[in-house]
Amino acid sequence: MEGLAEIRDFLWGFPMLLLLLGTGVVITVRLNFLQVRKLLYALWLVVFKSRKSKTKAKGDISPFQALTTALAATVGTGNIAGVATAIATGGPGAVFWLWVSGFFGLATKFAEVVLAVKYRVTARDGTVSGGPMYYMSNALKMKVLAAVFSFGTVIASITSGSMVQANSVVLAVSSTFEIYPAIISMVLMVSSGVVILGGIKRVGKITEGLVPLMTLLYVGGGAVVLYFYRSRILEAFSLIFTSAFRPMAAVGGFGGAALMEIIRNGMARGVFANEAGVGSSPIAHAAAKTDSPVRQGLVAMVEVFINTFIVCTLTSLVIIATGNWKTGLTSSELTAVSFNDALPGLGSLIVVAGLILFAFSTILGWSYYGEKGFQFIFGTRLTILYRLAFIFSIYFGGVSAIQTVWYLADVANCLMAIPNLLALFLLSGTVVKITKAELDQKAKN
Repeated sequence: MEGLAEIRDFLWGFPMLLLLLGTGVVITVRLNFLQVRKLLYALWLVVFKSRKSKTKAKGDISPFQALTTALAATVGTGNIAGVATAIATGGPGAVFWLWVSGFFGLATKFAEVVLAVKYRVTARDGTVSGGPMYYMSNALKMKVLAAVFSFGTVIASITSGSMVQANSVVLAVSSTFEIYPAIISMVLMVSSGVVILGGIKRVGKITEGLVPLMTLLYVGGGAVVLYFYRSRILEAFSLIFTSAFRPMAAVGGFGGAALMEIIRNGMARGVFANEAGVGSSPIAHAAAKTDSPVRQGLVAMVEVFINTFIVCTLTSLVIIATGNWKTGLTSSELTAVSFNDALPGLGSLIVVAGLILFAFSTILGWSYYGEKGFQFIFGTRLTILYRLAFIFSIYFGGVSAIQTVWYLADVANCLMAIPNLLALFLLSGTVVKITKAELDQKAKN
């Protein structure tokens, strides 16, 4: 396990984070800061246009369902436990660097979804498949790179998308309600299996209702906490900005942090939260009923906006405004204690409920990602074998000690990110041409 941990630390060191950030910077500049110019329009598309597609464009689910499926997989335990860990180890300044990764992640997400929709394929039965493996093989003619990405997607879906999420649910529920892990695991496996076996259309229908509900529940609870601590909100923002560029001294249970540690913690948690550049959510967006790669790319930007600038920011402000970042606590325990300060008893239940819903939705989203990666390598005939393996892995993850799985999941995500970032860099000019052509046509009309 130590060897695997060393591989994980090497792969996800500063070179990888700089590669992710650098790709986002290049795409941002080449698109003339599109995430600033078109964010309000993207929000308008999601609110008023994406729920129902009026075109007869190919696709399996509505643009809104594609968004919620992608959000289901990205809005997860990282928004509750991951952000708390970043602040606990890097201090409030880590939040600033989380925002930086999110800002450039908006452009990265847009680019990968534009390419995913542009180069998707339609099977004989009418189902649509797309994602980084298809623009690697169809646009770049790099089938080996596509196979590496697909393999990483399958492994990541079983590990971080299934087992890790199930384990998080079991730990949260069993510690709060004293229910046997085997029972929780079985319920989670059966409930997930019923949805997964129905394919992307059933997943889309469930996430369309679940994602807004779980987001409103968590954000609403956090807003109530911030109302009680409203006098400290400006102070929290000030602390985030002032501590982002200098080492943090030890205070209370917080052990202090060097500047590089602050940057690394914030950027890493930002990447893990919104997954921009990893290449997972373009697989869901490629299934949208749309004839416009650019429009779906704009819808996808909202995914990063909600994940990073709403959910992660709210978690951060609650932890900093309550002062609990100095207690030495970490992970979901730190978030639960912070919520509990303003809402005794109820606060921890909101966090537990958020963990359960976020993890459940992540399982649904990643089941689809892994399935498409599996189909790219093995074809569609054996899809049922993947679905059954994924479903049973939920139970196994819930009842097992899976520290090694965490390391394997990080390595698998790297097998996705490196090929995808290389493809995005090589195809950035294509993204610019597609975007300019469509926006110019829209301006003429």
